[in-house]
Amino acid sequence: MNAHTKTITRQDVAKLDAADPLAHCRDLFQLPEGVIYLDGNSLGALPKSVPPRMSRAIEQEWGVGLIRSWNDADWYPAPQRVGGRIAPLIGAAVDEVIAADSTSVNLFKVLVAALRMRPGRTRIVGEIGNFPTDVYVASGVAELMNADFVALEPDAVLDAIDERVAIVSLTHVNYKTGRVYDMAEITRRAHAVGALVVWDLCHTAGAMPCDLNGAQADFAVGCGYKYLNGGPGAPAFVYVAKRHHAALHQPLTGWHGHARPFEFVHGYEPAPGMDRMLVGTASQLGLISLEAALEAFDGVDMAVLRSKSEVMTDLFIRLADQELTGFGLATPRDAATRGSQVSLTHPEGYAIMQALIARGVIGDFRAPNILRFGFAVLYLSFDDVWNAIATLKDIMDTKVWMEPEFQQRKAVT
Repeated sequence: MNAHTKTITRQDVAKLDAADPLAHCRDLFQLPEGVIYLDGNSLGALPKSVPPRMSRAIEQEWGVGLIRSWNDADWYPAPQRVGGRIAPLIGAAVDEVIAADSTSVNLFKVLVAALRMRPGRTRIVGEIGNFPTDVYVASGVAELMNADFVALEPDAVLDAIDERVAIVSLTHVNYKTGRVYDMAEITRRAHAVGALVVWDLCHTAGAMPCDLNGAQADFAVGCGYKYLNGGPGAPAFVYVAKRHHAALHQPLTGWHGHARPFEFVHGYEPAPGMDRMLVGTASQLGLISLEAALEAFDGVDMAVLRSKSEVMTDLFIRLADQELTGFGLATPRDAATRGSQVSLTHPEGYAIMQALIARGVIGDFRAPNILRFGFAVLYLSFDDVWNAIATLKDIMDTKVWMEPEFQQRKAVT
């Protein structure tokens, strides 16, 4: 890794914490003592607002209210209500986002719907190195719809968008490298040739500003359990630009997407607007948890959050340059093209990460050689960054990562 000329000291780091406008947000989260949590890009930390809300939902609304809570506790409109809370974080109108299902299911729905909106075109363009689900789902949709899915190197995507393309399906922030696509440029190019764009925002929503409407995006999907902190397996969200609502014909025509679900008629009639993206009964406990978790973003300026993320990830990279040897950097050094993560590379990355986790610095590993660190800056301090690098340096100096317990692969990496 490249070395910087100015040595960073702990006093420099303390000054960053003293000037942090988001330092107070840390108290909104329940963080284990002695843990530096750098895996918010995989599973967000627990907001303190969630346990009491879940207790009420389970003990009172479910335990006492029973079926009446669909009306009395406002369970039924939760997908729309939670989607409306997510909307400002991704630059959308409140009636363009709904929380439902998983990212994979929502991606399937919008890819099929988008292909139906471009009859005569059969090409879906994607990215080599995208998250596997995005590739698998796009490939499955192509097979189902007699279309072609073409995965290209990231630098080749823009030039490949031509009149044959129906859909460009990309992840805004790459899950391995943290590289950020220029959403406005890609979308503008696609629209110039009559194509539609689907954005995966799993590593964007809650981590950095996103302006779907400003970029004239068509569709987007994302999960609720990473930077949005909704809990393991939290419901995902889906965005459809309002201009497409009338033409939207999604393939999973379940009863909650019907215009009049409680009339129980035999024929399907899609609900107006985003409600037609619903399928079946929503996971209420998941939605309740996610809704409570989103309170952590109340009053947070996403531009301020992004600024802290850029400074924090830059500090991590500079300290890695200064203190470590033998590591590579998979993440762009330019903050403008980097999400809220840093990915280091090392041939023994898995064992090193396991040794780090055992010392209370939690990141994750992505094959074949990436140590991935996610920076959910609402609950991280700059001192956490200093201590994380110091711990990593000690692990490398003492070679503790070579111990057998850290060499054994676990099911989840």
